[in-house]
Amino acid sequence: MVDLSLHNPLFATYVIAATLVILKAVSMSWLTVLRMMQANGGFRAPEDLKKTPLNPTPNPKQLEPVESVERIRRIHMNDLENLPFFLVAGFLFVLTEPSLVLAQWLLYGYVVSRFLHFAAYISAQTHEMRATLWTVGSLILIFMTGRTLLAALGL
Repeated sequence: MVDLSLHNPLFATYVIAATLVILKAVSMSWLTVLRMMQANGGFRAPEDLKKTPLNPTPNPKQLEPVESVERIRRIHMNDLENLPFFLVAGFLFVLTEPSLVLAQWLLYGYVVSRFLHFAAYISAQTHEMRATLWTVGSLILIFMTGRTLLAALGL
């Protein structure tokens, strides 16, 4: 049975990788707000146009899309579409007790692919660049889930 404690280097590897991608995803919310405040726009809800101390001069144009804000929203949505699979697949993979080196390569490889994907997206790199980085992470997930399935089937 796998020792699910931080004293187990295999599980600790998963915890580190999971924590990093969670922090990255959560930071997208903060970055969205920062970009909205910098642009004084990109708001989404009509009630955002109410006069408040943080919005002393509301303007209907504040509800119009602002590309710098929308770019962060797209990055955040991409995280929300992909990271849950990693969190589950990584945990299940650890339960198969792979070698520590293999787990580190895969789990940290996924994290690196997501951070590079973020860097490519925020700097407006081509779709091909983003897709390549996404593909690396996706192939890691496919490998981990395939190994997990085979282990569960006793193969």
